[in-house]
Amino acid sequence: MLDRLSAPFGSYREILAGWAEERPDHPALRDEHGELSWTEMIDRVDRIAAQLQMTGLERGQSVAILGTSTINYALVYLAAVLAGGVAAPLTTSASPQQLHGMAKDSGARHLFIDRAKLSELGDAFMTDLEQIVLDEELDGWMAEAGTKPVPFEPTGDEPFNIIYSSGTTGIPKGIVHSHTMRWRQFAPTAASYLGGEREVRSLTSTPLYSNTTMVAFLSALLAGGTVTIMGKFNTVRWLEIAQRDRITTTMLVPVQYQRLMDEPTFDNFDLSNMQMKYCTSAPFSAELKAEVLKRMPGALIEIYSMTEGGVVCLLYAHEHPDKLHTVGTPAPGSEVKVMGEDGRLLPPGEAGELVGRGPAMMSEYKNQPEKTSEAKWIDPDTGEWWMRMGDIGRVDEDGFVELVGRAKDMIISGGFNIYPVDLENELLKEEGVVEAAVIGVPSKAWGETPVGFVTLDPSGNTNADAVLGAVNARLGKTQRLSALHSIAEMPRSHIGKLLKTELRAMVDAPEQR
Repeated sequence: MLDRLSAPFGSYREILAGWAEERPDHPALRDEHGELSWTEMIDRVDRIAAQLQMTGLERGQSVAILGTSTINYALVYLAAVLAGGVAAPLTTSASPQQLHGMAKDSGARHLFIDRAKLSELGDAFMTDLEQIVLDEELDGWMAEAGTKPVPFEPTGDEPFNIIYSSGTTGIPKGIVHSHTMRWRQFAPTAASYLGGEREVRSLTSTPLYSNTTMVAFLSALLAGGTVTIMGKFNTVRWLEIAQRDRITTTMLVPVQYQRLMDEPTFDNFDLSNMQMKYCTSAPFSAELKAEVLKRMPGALIEIYSMTEGGVVCLLYAHEHPDKLHTVGTPAPGSEVKVMGEDGRLLPPGEAGELVGRGPAMMSEYKNQPEKTSEAKWIDPDTGEWWMRMGDIGRVDEDGFVELVGRAKDMIISGGFNIYPVDLENELLKEEGVVEAAVIGVPSKAWGETPVGFVTLDPSGNTNADAVLGAVNARLGKTQRLSALHSIAEMPRSHIGKLLKTELRAMVDAPEQR
């Protein structure tokens, strides 16, 4: 199996079927309701794939999935791909209008939805699609036991899945990943597990509709491991599962690491089997990385990239304790450049727009050629296309990439560029400040002006006015915050990304604070 996974391209169907033959009784999938062996998993995936084909699924057509992550959700995801279709997991936190738009945009004719979400949306939701209730109807809907789908051997450029971005307004963009991209992302990781003769027991606690989760889901299955699926993250339950199932690898976003570190009973659990921990999707502070390294066993790897692809940076935090303020260096085959506002390349140490490229790049935004073009930067010297990473960053003399802020979040005040992260770091230096965020708001005098938000330790005596005065006394005149608001909790997406759009809405509607 190692030889197959080390090949430049291969078949997910061939690898998964091979594991079912090699370790038929070994557990493949677990959730809160039970588990499936490798033989049972492949049988169900085949039966769902066969029924998809028999009910009209065409090659390259999407299969929409909506609901809480479970074994059944995972089975449909895999079956969609192995039937020759495209997995199209939909974001549960989206509005009904957005969900309707995503399902239509995907071109799906099947919608697999769980009862809780269908009850929330109403039985009339998307009745033009064939609806199968995941937790009630899937067993009766799939083909008879032993039924195999018509074999499907993909070409590298055919679509594997569509991941919809977490936009807060309008219809999110559908990011199309090819079979080649997904192979290049996850087969090498699976091969590294096998090469190290490691038994993989993975715990997923971010949703299966998130690109983040695929690192802990697809890589582990390609390695013949066991994936335990959590439907909803809870610190104590996560620790119980990690101990019970002797979890060896996991993917967590920074807010989950923070909640685990804050869990009073954390040190009561045995996590000694943990070998590899990953993190991605949101800023991961150097202080939090250091605490995770100190208190959780195993290696810690931070992954910096985008769902769309581009450069992939890896920070092996356990090997570089002096670089925890960075996101690491480009992975083999990846490249990053830093550009100034005039398009010229900047030397090490100077901050500018990051553009990147590598072996794993999206195919397109589905049905949005203009947006696809906007996401690319074409090198005028070579004609090669790079992804605009959406971040402002700098590369130090050792090649490590440090993020300064989101390009769209950069504040231009009185003609000066202000990077929110610089101001956020100053706010976090103040005693009692737990979290900090800075946005730009319109200003007649300056064009834009920085406004801050903080969450404060309720057990302390710190107040926003005192923090504002102390921080502004240290900042340069052009950087000073015009206001600072104390809020109970920072608004975040399902995978922990800070939603600055909601902070801007609070400025427009202050009664929401």
